[in-house]
Amino acid sequence: MTNPSFGETAPDRQVWTVTGKDRVSFLQGLISNDMLPLDRAPGILWAALLTAQGKYLADFFVIRPDDDDHLLIDIKTSVAADTLRRLTLYRLRADVQITPADLTVTRGLGAAPPGSWADPRHPGLGWRGYGLPGTEPVIDWDAIRVAHCIPETGIELVPNDSYLLESGFERLQGVDFRKGCYVGQEVTARMKHKTELKKGLVTVAIDGAAPVGTPILSGEKEAGTLFTQSGGRAIAWLRFDRMQEMTAGSARLHPVA
Repeated sequence: MTNPSFGETAPDRQVWTVTGKDRVSFLQGLISNDMLPLDRAPGILWAALLTAQGKYLADFFVIRPDDDDHLLIDIKTSVAADTLRRLTLYRLRADVQITPADLTVTRGLGAAPPGSWADPRHPGLGWRGYGLPGTEPVIDWDAIRVAHCIPETGIELVPNDSYLLESGFERLQGVDFRKGCYVGQEVTARMKHKTELKKGLVTVAIDGAAPVGTPILSGEKEAGTLFTQSGGRAIAWLRFDRMQEMTAGSARLHPVA
């Protein structure tokens, strides 16, 4: 895989501008990550919006540019309309306005250009920029995601089904357990402090291929679901006690040491 220093456009993303004096406190009470660092200085974070039962609805980046009178939200188009509707319902009397921004999302590997931000999830994901020039997409992001077990909106991250801790949000800096309450916080905190995770996303070796969403069997027992595949490996959601003799359709799966 090449490691270009240029950026490419991300056509499946859109950007919103968030303004109003309550913009930070409004998001702080809704999303899984801590907004207060962005109240103090420019930066970027990754977070999720959850149901009251702690299930994933959408994930996105929140950015505070150098100009501190607004925030940006970078979100996948497939979940954007429903997320905006939910945020609008939560707004009530808060002084917050969310409007489309005429900005293209650019992302790349190698040297980050001025005005860009390191992807907060993992160093392997390079950088993200807003309003910067970019080329047509050429980088194999699926290969990078599989190598580091990084979930993608609408693939491994399933609205109304996925849980943050099973999806790797703690490892990928997408949830903060020291901040105050937010929607779904109680369930997420209970999973962190009172239970032991028995299932979740892992990278496995795969011999063969099968469609995303193929059920995984361990012998004759259901063990999980197969997701993104690249270079003889795959991301799978698995029960940890059934990671032996696994198959997904005609493909065979093996734990990665």
